[in-house]
Amino acid sequence: MLNILSSMPLLTLLTFSPLLGVIVLLCIPQGRTRAIQVTGIVTTFVPLLLALIIYGNYDALEQGKTIAEQWSWISIPLNSELIEGLSSWAFTIQYHLSIDSLSLPLVVMTTIVASMAAFASLYVKKRWKSYFILFLLLEVGMLGVFMARDLFLFFMFFEWTLVPTYFLIGIWGYMHREKAANQFLLYNGLGSALLLVAFIVLTVTAGFAPNPDMAANGHYVYTGNLDVIMKNINDATSFIYQEQSGVYLSDSMRTFVFFLLIVAFGVKLPIFPFHTWMLRVHAEAPAPVVMLHSGILLKMGAYGLIQFGTALLPKETASWAVLLAVLGVINVLYGAILAFVQTEFRLILAYSSISHMGFVLLGIAAMNDIGLQGAVVQMVSHGFISALFFLLVGALLERTGTTKIGELGGLAKGMPFLCGILLLSGLASLGLPGLSGFVAELLSLLGLFGTMKWASILAALGIILSSVYVLRGVLAISYGPRDDRYASLKDARLVEAVPIMVLTACIILIGLFPSFVTAPIDNGVEHVIELFKVRG
Repeated sequence: MLNILSSMPLLTLLTFSPLLGVIVLLCIPQGRTRAIQVTGIVTTFVPLLLALIIYGNYDALEQGKTIAEQWSWISIPLNSELIEGLSSWAFTIQYHLSIDSLSLPLVVMTTIVASMAAFASLYVKKRWKSYFILFLLLEVGMLGVFMARDLFLFFMFFEWTLVPTYFLIGIWGYMHREKAANQFLLYNGLGSALLLVAFIVLTVTAGFAPNPDMAANGHYVYTGNLDVIMKNINDATSFIYQEQSGVYLSDSMRTFVFFLLIVAFGVKLPIFPFHTWMLRVHAEAPAPVVMLHSGILLKMGAYGLIQFGTALLPKETASWAVLLAVLGVINVLYGAILAFVQTEFRLILAYSSISHMGFVLLGIAAMNDIGLQGAVVQMVSHGFISALFFLLVGALLERTGTTKIGELGGLAKGMPFLCGILLLSGLASLGLPGLSGFVAELLSLLGLFGTMKWASILAALGIILSSVYVLRGVLAISYGPRDDRYASLKDARLVEAVPIMVLTACIILIGLFPSFVTAPIDNGVEHVIELFKVRG
């Protein structure tokens, strides 16, 4: 089956299929609201179907095999006369997409969450056509990030996501939406600038390689191909470690690049203290946009840390593992403590995301297969849990106009289904056994306990705190005295119940059968661990 999949441009279709919806939307008149809504929602099911087809054949990815598409895209000739012995010299950007065992569960999660967020977009009240066009463009960028295997192609997709997200926040957000959008763009723009510097350094050193299209000697390129760079960096005999080489990559330069990557991806994750922009986005962006942001966009930072930080620079990761553990513990405890004192439910969830992303850092810091599996499972688990939470937030806002805990209460009397799922979401977030949050946090802490017991114990305190702040918020909304204004509120409609049940099913499925996530990523995790042994 792998050969059949490889013979098709399946990854290109998966990545760019949302553009079909954009083309159709451009042809639909602005006033035809129902046609616009149906087109926007149905289009998201195309990449979902393609992702499930690939996932259904994930066993074909065993033994390091991948489904990939690769060809030269941009080639810029350089002055070869400056270096003696070169016949030709060029800077190349390759169109290189690939799904491996690490990216597969994230691609599937992205397509599921995007489809459910499209359903939730029915809460949007204005400019439907522009909204769904930006929504679908954002999905293209998110899918591209998880499949790009060229540094500059990755960077293009990474930047692609900024533009539609900025407008989705700034146009369809709440009262302070412009400030939230500007802060989002400022922080992420600075992070992207650092990421570009790191990628340039890696390309002009470890990316110096023979041109595969020319068999004769003396034909070289600077390439951002991730496989080439990874091979050169993790080969101790590589020319990049020879001081007389013109592309020598010193220990100090590798450390410099490593910290650039931590900061760049740390802004997106986010890592304390680069988190303040995220709080505004969670509070001001519309619910379906926050579903994408918290469920998927934050995971781009975590994925980048593993795929471009840990896998490319395992020696530096091992050297600074304690720092990663400290940052992870700070995230876990800081987010939990601040969530405990919030009176706005959306800010509780925002600080909760900061806390839960700390477990990704802890899983990376463990530097073993259990910890890394925990990090990836946490990314997928939190993606579904946070998306479900903000889907419910959208339902609450539509009915009550507020998510301030002090103004809500007793809603379970009129909305038993929504409040029941809200409680289940809270239980998943605090790590109840049988739900996905438990598996993710358990694996991260088990992996870390074998190397840094102190960090594992401190992080466990965050789980205890999460049970307090989550249940405090959920129970205050669902039970207690009910304001007369909310006496006539209705429970979930079918268009709300469908995405709610899909996301709930994913959370329960991973909790009961974690192998749905751990089995595909097993080979990818083993590959990263081998790099630790070689370069650690």
